Amino acid sequence: MPQRRNADDSGPGASEGMSVREAGRKGGNTTRDRYGTDFFQEIGAKGGKTVSERYSSDHFREIGRKGGRRVAELIARAKKLDTGGQEE
Repeated sequence: MPQRRNADDSGPGASEGMSVREAGRKGGNTTRDRYGTDFFQEIGAKGGKTVSERYSSDHFREIGRKGGRRVAELIARAKKLDTGGQEE
């Protein structure tokens, strides 16, 4: 299986093609040029509607809580690093 590499990978073989990130950006830009930005708005709305029909409001409430907890953890970690690891 081919290995994925990061866009900033400068290791051996880095010049042998494009990264997954570069390929995705190129494909996205080509799609935008071909279909226009309205296309992305339409497919985003269609996908959002499908997801909201498939899952209950409890599902969205739970993933919102998980996201909120994760953000709080990241903020706490950043504050700890900012103060040199000392508690405030």
